[in-house]
Amino acid sequence: MEFQKVGFIGGGNMTSAIVCGVVQANTFPADHIYVFDIHQEKRENLHRKAGVLTVNSALDLVRTCDIIFLAVKPQSFPEMLSEIRPAVNETKTLVSIAAGISSESITGALACSCPVIRAMPNTPLLLGKGATAVCRTRNVTDLAYQLVLNLFSSCGIVSQIVESQMDAVISVNGSSPAYIYLFAKAVIESAQKQGIEPGISLPLFCQTLEGSAKMLLDSGNTPDELIRKVSSKGGTTIAALDVLKKSQFEKVIDAAMKACTERAIELGK
Repeated sequence: MEFQKVGFIGGGNMTSAIVCGVVQANTFPADHIYVFDIHQEKRENLHRKAGVLTVNSALDLVRTCDIIFLAVKPQSFPEMLSEIRPAVNETKTLVSIAAGISSESITGALACSCPVIRAMPNTPLLLGKGATAVCRTRNVTDLAYQLVLNLFSSCGIVSQIVESQMDAVISVNGSSPAYIYLFAKAVIESAQKQGIEPGISLPLFCQTLEGSAKMLLDSGNTPDELIRKVSSKGGTTIAALDVLKKSQFEKVIDAAMKACTERAIELGK
């Protein structure tokens, strides 16, 4: 990999997950990574944790770096794009990880046909278990695109999609860790009510989640087939599944995912 200079505008949780994950995987040198955040303590924290370099403004970062990750909240995009506009040109590749912000709206605000990659990562990147959806738009060079793919794949899996899928994919991998944490919280709290302390239920359930995910990926069975393999007529699993079905569990998940997508679309307006 050719080590270009990579910058991150925004030093929040996602930047921390990406930067720390990449540095821990030893796939990209920390002294080629730059971070700017309006909060100095966030910049200093990432410097301490990952050894990356910091700058004092978003404009300085864009002037310094070849590939720039736009990692601020969608609501902050107009102000941020206005600030960096003087330094952006066709040689700079922008990587947006913001929900709902299209590549066209980015290049339009910058009045520049600069290359834009959109990505939707998730926080398990920090542990090398991330899942990132990536979309390549026009003008992106093979070198820049491969570097971005390498960054994300060094700490998880990468799926390449088209831009029209970006809003919906957030509900699949971007926001879904929170659904899983909520599910785990409910299981652990129910177990505690039944006399099983979290010190026992948490590792048991986490291993069950990991094993079940592995079964989904590697067994060759569909989700319905795997459910049947766990269920026996008149057994305990059927009793639990009956409650979930009566509560319209699948419809609730569908509604939650649609709400996630709709919010992404709203953020892009």
